[in-house]
Parts: sequence; C-alpha cells; structure tokens
Amino acid sequence: MTTTFCDELWSATADIRTAIDRLPFVTGLGDGTLDRDKFVYYLAQDAHYLRDYARALASAAAKADRPEDIAFFAKSAHDAVVVESSLHETNVVDVDAWTPSPTCTGYTSYLLSVAHTQGYAELAAAVLPCFWIYAEVGRTLLAQAGDLAAHPYGDWIGTYADEEFEAATEHARQIVNRLAAQADPATRERMRAAYITASTYEWMFWDAAWRTESWPFDAAPAPVSEPAK
Repeated sequence: MTTTFCDELWSATADIRTAIDRLPFVTGLGDGTLDRDKFVYYLAQDAHYLRDYARALASAAAKADRPEDIAFFAKSAHDAVVVESSLHETNVVDVDAWTPSPTCTGYTSYLLSVAHTQGYAELAAAVLPCFWIYAEVGRTLLAQAGDLAAHPYGDWIGTYADEEFEAATEHARQIVNRLAAQADPATRERMRAAYITASTYEWMFWDAAWRTESWPFDAAPAPVSEPAK
C-alpha cells in the first residue's frame, strides 16, 4: 500500500496525539469527571477560536483551485460559525464576556498568518488538524463514553464523533494529499511544518483549558462582564 502525505503527517505527529489522549482535560471529558467550570472555559475559548478558524477556512475557499474545494471550505466555514457554535451558546451565556486566552490568540493568529502570507497548499495543511485530531478524539471518547444521553458532555462528544464530521475530515485529507502530490519539495516542507505547528497548538489549547489559562500582568483587555457561572 502506498504511503500518502497525510500518512506521513500522522506518523510525524504521533507523539503529539498520544500527549493529547493523556491530557487530564481529555480523559476527564471522556469519563465525565471534568469540572464543569473548566468545560465552560474551554467552550468560551473554542467559540472565539472558531470565529477566526472560520475566517481561515473562508480564506482557503478563496485560494482553492477547484470548484469542489471552494464549496467544501465555504461550507466548513459556515459550519464552524453556525452549527458548532450552537454548542457554545447552549453552555456559555455570553461568549463575548470572555477574553481570548494567550493560547487561543496564538493559535488563531498563526492560522490567519498562514492564510495571509502562504499559499493554498500550506493553508489546507494548517487547517487540517482541527478536523482530523477532533475526529480522532471524538471517536476515542465515544468508545469510552457509552450512552451519550446519560453523559454530561455527550452533546460535545456526539458532534465530533458523527459520520458527517468524519466525512468532512476525509475530504480535507484528500485535498491535502492531492496538493502535496502536485507540490514541489519546498512547498511540501512548508505544508508539513504548518500541520505540525497546528497540531501542537491543538495540544496547547486543551492544556490551556485544564489550567484555565489567563493573561499575565493584565496584558489583555478585561472582559465586558464576568463570565456566567
């Protein structure tokens, strides 16, 4: 069997994925023991993240070289804002009352910098981890969680473990594999670096939620109001 570019990326980030699976936030999410305040913090940060992730996906649609890629990334941008944000609205009263964390700011700033300074291939690789890692984590958590209706975080697990999200992930992988096959070696190296960097930010994002990370020295603007408890 021929090894694809995405196979190489998956192998290159095996240690990151293992570290994600072992994070106390992820294990607590799976067994339902995660503190609710940490989950609400995570959802608020994720809502901020998805707004800029949607912008990166929209940029991918604008850069895309095929009509079907334009449609895929445009729909994915729509889903990030409308479909997935419904989870945050259900659990977080006022997302704008929360300041984006240092890690959230760093991750989205990185994706948008790739969107504005690099090509379509590099951007497609940079946005892939949010599809692929979430689908993998969702599948693992689904196997652990059992009955989602009785699980305190069953709605979140179900969103990322369903067949439609897996199909979108496979589509994103196919795009990256095709672009890598067409790319020169220097572009493939930039794609690899973008994927690994974004995968590292995925670990950092969940770790920051466990720590309820905040800005030091009041470096960030204060939220408009106190977050709902």
